[in-house]
Amino acid sequence: MNKKELSQLKLVKYLRTIKGDWRLYTLLIPIILWYVLWMYKPMAGLLIAFKNYKPNLGVMGSDWIGFTNFKSLLAGPYATQFWRAFRSTFLVSIYGLIFGFPVPIILALLFSEISNKVYRNVMQTFTYLPHFLSEVTITGLVLTLFYSGEVNTGVLANLIYTLGIVPEGVKVFQTADYFRPLYIITGMWKESGYSSIVYFASIMGISPVLYEAIKVSGGNKLQEIRYVTFPGMAPTLIIMIILRIGRMLSIGYERIILLYNENTYETADVLSSFVFRIGLEGGYSALGASAGMFNALIAFALVMGANFISRQVSETSLW
Repeated sequence: MNKKELSQLKLVKYLRTIKGDWRLYTLLIPIILWYVLWMYKPMAGLLIAFKNYKPNLGVMGSDWIGFTNFKSLLAGPYATQFWRAFRSTFLVSIYGLIFGFPVPIILALLFSEISNKVYRNVMQTFTYLPHFLSEVTITGLVLTLFYSGEVNTGVLANLIYTLGIVPEGVKVFQTADYFRPLYIITGMWKESGYSSIVYFASIMGISPVLYEAIKVSGGNKLQEIRYVTFPGMAPTLIIMIILRIGRMLSIGYERIILLYNENTYETADVLSSFVFRIGLEGGYSALGASAGMFNALIAFALVMGANFISRQVSETSLW
């Protein structure tokens, strides 16, 4: 059988598979259309990064200038702001990974130990709820807890002053040093409960026989977690870490813009807010597109690197 006949045979088998499961493939059509329209079609706008973009001429009508925008961004008039935003983005992501990533795992472990299903469902609902609130609502709640009508008179403000975490009289939202902790803690409160779902499902998928075996062997609760729960969660943990690393430079601008001000630019300005400020407010769409593309390339490299390392040290990877 030559290569042409082999290819035809594979095509026939593929068509038969589609014909046999056509209902399932039909359900994929809306998802494929969504990706094409919202993920792949907008990629044509990346051409703006290589052009002297003029709104009246459009993307295709604007002059091609090669890597000039990237040079202006990385070593030109906006280089200081760009590298400050890049550094801040990286630091916020690293701190979020170190302090924020373990929280959903701990929540999932705690939920799995609650035997009363009604109580567990109520607690899970309360922890999931902040995820479904908008960034504006979450930011408003945080501001209310700190201000409560007057500057630094809210519940949280009084608490951190009483505990000595922040010197009394310091305006937290007006001080650059406190912006990153405030942003990370707010994000943990908003997303940790919802993020724990996947870890909780992973724990529930572990065979109860393994827990019974370690109990018979005289193991305590910590040993159950160490020798049964964590190994059972390992594939899920590895995949989630790889995905989290890929999103390290993809910090949303909504909460940043709602929380920051001119006093906190030094630590608050990230790549997404830089792109928003330069591209939309400043009118430099080409520079904004260049910064966004640079961000995407770094994120792609991080995912590839993390997946390669995972494939070398374990049996789990994205591909």
